[in-house]
Amino acid sequence: MKPFLMLAASSAMLLSTSFAQEAEDRGLSTLSSGTYALDKTHGYVTFSYSHQGYSYPILRFDDVDGVVNFNAGNVTASTLSVDIDPASINSAVPDFDEHLVSSDFFDVENHPEITFSSTSLNLETPYSGTLTGDLTVKGVTKPLTLDVTLNKAGPNAMKGTEMFGVTATGQLDRRDFDLGLYAPAVGAEVDLRIEAEFMLQE
Repeated sequence: MKPFLMLAASSAMLLSTSFAQEAEDRGLSTLSSGTYALDKTHGYVTFSYSHQGYSYPILRFDDVDGVVNFNAGNVTASTLSVDIDPASINSAVPDFDEHLVSSDFFDVENHPEITFSSTSLNLETPYSGTLTGDLTVKGVTKPLTLDVTLNKAGPNAMKGTEMFGVTATGQLDRRDFDLGLYAPAVGAEVDLRIEAEFMLQE
């Protein structure tokens, strides 16, 4: 075999081994059953929408908490519950934040909590699937399905504690939750993105 072909073949073998090892390292099979709590320093719930077609603002909630009850023997039987303080909404524009927490939008005085409770988990691959649950905003509960990707599972580099990280995305119509002010000039469809790390609790 010519040197160039030998080098290419060796490189391909190294890459395939590296990818296989990465997939093995980040799999759920590395985790123990138990309660995994959201690392609040690495938990992000953001959303965006069309502002009259001119831009797509990105907002976030600063106060988010969540717990996964992980079942290693039957992963799809695992459950997730999330609590969000709507008063912690952050648009980076203080005047807008004040409007968002008012009765025109989240009405935090009367509805101080947003919750999500999973009802089913469907794995399409060992590292991706869909998570469905009940989302409650302003006292209105609707089903929400998220596309979820497992980024990595394994020991925390600093503490050695078992943990995993996920990315989740989904869409909802804000009018379903009595948040329809200014629609359709301001888009009713909201794109959600969640980045979260969960750590095993002792």
